[in-house]
Amino acid sequence: MKPKPARAAAVYRTYREVSKPGSPSFMTRVRAIPRMIGDVMRGRYDGLGKGKLGLMAMGVVYMISPIDLVPDFLVLIGVADDFGVFLWLMASLLGESGRYVDWERKVVPGHVEARPQEG
Repeated sequence: MKPKPARAAAVYRTYREVSKPGSPSFMTRVRAIPRMIGDVMRGRYDGLGKGKLGLMAMGVVYMISPIDLVPDFLVLIGVADDFGVFLWLMASLLGESGRYVDWERKVVPGHVEARPQEG
């Protein structure tokens, strides 16, 4: 996992990317996440590797798992590791989904919801 300053910098970069004029909005990115995961799993979208998608899935499991590397009863430290994983996961998902939406727009210009046809 990245050190705290690196995580904070990654979150700030994601915020700047999401709020940049002309980039996909926050909600567009959030709605694109299920489509992106499906297209990665079907091999239609190669902008995100299955390995990184697997790491993201492990991040979700780590956050909801009752077993932690640092126990939550160590209040500040125990919660901070979960929060760090959450920040990394959100920054990664929002950044990747923004690139995915851009990819969708290039496949069928002007249609965010469009995806390539299987053939």
